[in-house]
Formats: sequence, structure tokens, C-alpha cells
Amino acid sequence: MTQVSRAELKAQLVSFARQIGFDSCRIAACTTPAHATEFREWLREGAHGEMNYMQRGEEKRCDPQKVLPGARSIIALALNYFQGNAAHRTAATGKNGRIARYAWGDDYHKVIEAKLGKIDKFLRGFGGQQKCYVDTGPILERDHAAQAGIGWHGKNTMLVDERLGTWFFLAEILTTLELLPDKPVPDRCGTCERCIKACPTGAITAPHRLDARRCISYLTIELKGSIPTELRLLVGDRIFGCDDCLDACPWNRFAQVSRETSFSAHRSTTGRSLREYLELNDTDFRTLFRNSPIKRIKRRGFLRNVCVALGNVGNVSDIPALERAAADPEPLIAEHAMWAIQRIRERCKEALAVVC
Repeated sequence: MTQVSRAELKAQLVSFARQIGFDSCRIAACTTPAHATEFREWLREGAHGEMNYMQRGEEKRCDPQKVLPGARSIIALALNYFQGNAAHRTAATGKNGRIARYAWGDDYHKVIEAKLGKIDKFLRGFGGQQKCYVDTGPILERDHAAQAGIGWHGKNTMLVDERLGTWFFLAEILTTLELLPDKPVPDRCGTCERCIKACPTGAITAPHRLDARRCISYLTIELKGSIPTELRLLVGDRIFGCDDCLDACPWNRFAQVSRETSFSAHRSTTGRSLREYLELNDTDFRTLFRNSPIKRIKRRGFLRNVCVALGNVGNVSDIPALERAAADPEPLIAEHAMWAIQRIRERCKEALAVVC
């Protein structure tokens, strides 16, 4: 076991994290997250919707010691995934459907977990025991990252960094090593509420308050059943996630293209039409998205979303493909395909009425 001062260990850690690709590495003391009480209230209100894993992990999320007994520090890491605005224009061409930027390339879980494994091995050399998470562990990651100074809490509940804007993944390592903590950074949102106004469904009910049940990312990813009829029109052409509140943030004018090539856009996420997606059988879907976070929602969830998007932006030429989808043995797909056909026909009637 290597013996070094806390300051030297931290310097080596930060240097190593940057060497393997992280854009920021900062330290928080392993304490109760700042918004544990608000989190519990959010759960009691049912604002987490069907994300039952949030409730199952409630105690651990509010007490990191229940995740790793003896943990003394939390290492917060940020990894930029921004691909530039030119890529965004290519990916947002109406009939292709819109996919959130973070899902354009390889599955970030695998990319980041490999890097976390390297840091875990590095810290074990100094006698540390670690728990590593990227978006999957029972911890309130944004609270700990904000405490470490990775960024500040934006009014849409996402973290904002003055260098990266909003386009970064978070990862955390709980460790039994006592590392020198960093200081939080001040909130620089001021009076700006662009993210709140940009939300298509009004899911950001107040600054720092999100009703997940109305969030398009929740509706297209976390929700396993039917998308509520009253919200389908508001989903627009989004088929996996939503970036509207992030796109609206003025701090993104400073964002730089990511150094991580794994996040570069694939044709599977930016080069196919909505109608082409409808032709996917289960094997095709798994093959196409085998290295993508999209595989998580399975064919049934993805084609459900595609049908809703076609109902909002499609035309009569899309009806034959939707009719085939309406005969799909998966009821969830069939239901949303029939809704889409009805919506397209209604729009046609409205257009004819205007012409007449």
C-alpha cells in the first residue's frame, strides 16, 4: 500500500482522472446529501411516477454510509458528451425523430464504467475500498457533485458547469479514503428561467421542482405502459428523451466538443427515418442498438415512441407503415399506431377544411 499525503493523493487522482478522459474530478465529504428532505417529499408526492427504484433505494440515497460503510469521501466526475451544433442539426430533421444527445453514440454506462474501474484500481493501491456508480446507484448524485463543485443546480434540476454547460455525464466513487474536499461553486443562474419556459409539457413546476410524470424523458424512457393521451401531442417528434430544457441554457454557448469519440453520433440514431424504425423486428432492434442506451426500453417502448412521433409529424404516406404496426402482436405498439393513424387523418381533414 502506497503512503502519500492527502494533498499528494488528491493531486495524483485528479491527474489520473483527466488522463483517462474525465473533464472534471472533484471531491466532496461523504455526508448526508443537501436535499435529502426534499427528495423524500418528492417521493411522497408521487412525482417520481413509475420509477419505483427511487423509492426502494430511498434510505441509501439519503445516507451514503448505507451504500459503503466507512466511506469518508465521494469523488465526483464529469464527462463531456457534447457533439456540436452541426451534429444537432443533422439529428433534428423532423421525419427522423429526435433523440436526446446523450444517446447518439455508444452506451455511456459501459464507456464510463470502464474508466471508473481504472480509478478503483488506482485507489486500491492506496488502501481504499470503493463503490463506483454511473447513473445506476442509490445515491443523490447531483447533490454530491454540486457539493464537490462540479457545477451548480440549474432550475431544471440538472447541474450546470461554466465550462461544459449542461452537456456532461456524472459519475461517483464512494471511497474509504479521506481526501481533501473541494468547495461548491456559486449558483450563476440568476433570474434566468429559460429552461422552465422551454419545457414542452410544463414538467418543471417551479425552480428546482420537476414532476417526472410530465417529463418527456420520463414518458419516452422510464414509463413502461401507454403514454397518457393528453400528453402525446406535446411529445412532438421526440422518440428517446428530450433536450429542450438543456438546449435553452445560455451557459451552453461555452460548450466544447467532447474528446470522447465513443459519443459520436451513429447512423442508427441520426440517419434513419421514423418509418424505417417501424420496420424493425425484435432481432433487428437488438442488433441496431446493441451498443446504445436505447436498447434499455426494448422494441416495444421504442416503437411506441416512434408511433407517437409519426402521429404528430407524419402524413398520409406513413399510414401503410402505421397500419402494419397496428397489427403488431405487441399491444403497446398497436395501440399507439392506431392513435397515430387517427391523428394523421384528423390533420388531413383539418387541412382540407382550411382549403375549402
